Amino acid sequence: MTSQTTLLGAAGEYYVMSQLLKRGMIAALAPAGVPNSDIIVTDQVGNKLCAIQVKTRREKGSDGGWHMKKKHEDIISDSIFYCFVDFGKTHDQAPKCWIVPSLVVANALKEAHKTWLSMPGKGGKAHNDGEMRRFKPDYDNLGLSKKYGKGWLDKYLEAWQLVS
Repeated sequence: MTSQTTLLGAAGEYYVMSQLLKRGMIAALAPAGVPNSDIIVTDQVGNKLCAIQVKTRREKGSDGGWHMKKKHEDIISDSIFYCFVDFGKTHDQAPKCWIVPSLVVANALKEAHKTWLSMPGKGGKAHNDGEMRRFKPDYDNLGLSKKYGKGWLDKYLEAWQLVS
């Protein structure tokens, strides 16, 4: 049986593809197993080629973020973008999508994780390093409000021009 997470991920990928196609871009799902992209995109002439990794969520949880992994700290290329899709709390809400260059994502993940590791955890114990990361629209809880505070992602909301 297919999990809700798998279906939600597929919905995000098809949503992003539909947005690209309606803007005149050529977009197709990458073959299964391609490590750093879910969608391959080019303009109609073939002059601009890029890869997109889609991260999808429903508005659940308290931090409004997306699950990422340590490997995403090292995926940096001018031609790789992330599309962070939020389908909201209910099915009648319009999706939102943030289109963010891979360098921006990598830097935010590195800085936020490094800061989190330096802070005490429950009972004053050190946090354990691991593979999981959180990409969030607000890192104020880590004291990163100047660079990654509330609103830092606003310029990437529906910024389809970055890949077109």
